[in-house]
Amino acid sequence: MTEDFRIRLLIVDDEQSIRKLCMTVGEALGFACFEADSGESALALLEEHPAHMILTDMVMPKMSGLEFLERVKKLLPRTEVAVMTGHGSVETAVQAMKLGAYDYISKPFQPLEELRMFLRRMAEKIRLVEENQFLRQRMDTETELHGIVGASAKIQDVLRMISRLKDTRTPVLITGESGTGKELVARAIHFRGSFASRPFVAVDCGSLVPTLIESELFGYEKGAFTGAVKAKTGLFQSANGGTIFLDEIGELPPEMQAKLLRVLQEKEVRPVGSNQRSKVDVRVIAATNRDLDAEYRKGTFRKDLYFRLNVVTVHLPSLRERRTDIPMLVHWFLDRYAPGDSIQVTSAAMKCLLQYEWPGNVRELENCIERAVALGDRRIIDLSDLPPTIGSASPTSDTGADSPSSPLTTTDLEDIERATIQRVFEQVKGDKALAGKMLGISRATLYRKLKRYNIGTRPQLGPSTGSPALQ
Repeated sequence: MTEDFRIRLLIVDDEQSIRKLCMTVGEALGFACFEADSGESALALLEEHPAHMILTDMVMPKMSGLEFLERVKKLLPRTEVAVMTGHGSVETAVQAMKLGAYDYISKPFQPLEELRMFLRRMAEKIRLVEENQFLRQRMDTETELHGIVGASAKIQDVLRMISRLKDTRTPVLITGESGTGKELVARAIHFRGSFASRPFVAVDCGSLVPTLIESELFGYEKGAFTGAVKAKTGLFQSANGGTIFLDEIGELPPEMQAKLLRVLQEKEVRPVGSNQRSKVDVRVIAATNRDLDAEYRKGTFRKDLYFRLNVVTVHLPSLRERRTDIPMLVHWFLDRYAPGDSIQVTSAAMKCLLQYEWPGNVRELENCIERAVALGDRRIIDLSDLPPTIGSASPTSDTGADSPSSPLTTTDLEDIERATIQRVFEQVKGDKALAGKMLGISRATLYRKLKRYNIGTRPQLGPSTGSPALQ
């Protein structure tokens, strides 16, 4: 939960003196307070300015407190509503509780401390719910971050860039083929730094309906177009104070590129149908699998937007460019899809995985391992457990430094595994627990491999013996 999180309290009562009293107490507690003199006007306010908690009278002209409570719970189910009654009706209070009210409090407030304590308890519940939601999001995100697995030089360069960028407001452009993990890197930049407790909003520009892109990004006012029955906050405003991730930025049509550029320059948005502009303070991370440099030279992408976004570039290597990370990734996905099962990968299967071209990159490898786990016997993964396109693939002709150019032998596999473990072990300065996590293998498996390859026991590695242990 953000440090600057402020609870919004709405007071609903037809008596002005009661509203002013409650607002005075609420503001003294640090709440952002606003008021309404009827249920109807309160509902109109809530459509544009949702509240975290509401304190409403039970007896009001036209719309009763119970009817208002019921309407609020349908409109904003997470908003806590407490009722005030000056008539001491226990039956009405019980009915309110059945409709979802947080609690009730009797008027007049004597002593006034009773109202203050009541609002504090209510606010504590709100804060607890918000914090739990944030922690769940953070936990899910941290789990996802473990997907940035690898000890190759290229992926380590990416991790170093993440470390440098995590606390900056600098625009970042992430490039790389589909399936290389661009959103994963964007989340790492956000959640590993000082922005971690602030909003992270991911936008897939390629999936937005062209006619609705502007309203999705910048929001709209009630009545702005057919079907706009109430105002809606745009994604930029939702990300205010945090990070907005614009995935596949190259898919935006030219007219939207111009509007996006204006937002980035002026740091304000104008919802569709509104004459008012709202300030937004967001860090922008964009990603693309296109060559935007070539696109702007051809005139298909705005040059000024390209240079506005391309302040710092993080390029993600394809899986073909970091084949030595494949064994680590395989172990990681096995642990994700078959936790607790000691599934072994035969040398023939691993050799095939290492030689395949992986046009879909890490995402394709993950799907491959998930399929093998689902269709296999949860004891061993062999060639027959791999998809036909992978199992029948011929050796690659890629001659890159990290790419084998001829069929791999058993010794090749051992050398790759030994070099990977050695590199990770040196990076973590001998911390076996951390090395195991980075490699995606259990501590017992790590100890066995360290002993097998004489890692950590003597400066020079001797020749390996026996069959490969790539499980």
